Amino acid sequence: MMELLIWGGAVVSLVGLAGLVWSIVKVNRARRANLSDEELRLAVQKVLPLNLGALFLSVIGLMLVILGIFLG
Repeated sequence: MMELLIWGGAVVSLVGLAGLVWSIVKVNRARRANLSDEELRLAVQKVLPLNLGALFLSVIGLMLVILGIFLG
């Protein structure tokens, strides 16, 4: 049972990490597009919810892994 918690947490954490990488890629593409300051600010604001959601998933996943190790 605890192995399932550990592996499930690892999967959730990896999904969060992929979301973080994707948000970095999107902001980097916007920076390379030579946008104006206002357009770049809007692009970053669009990516912010994805970034925060991915960070949340990573933290929850790591908490599940730690909980599984602690209880196992």
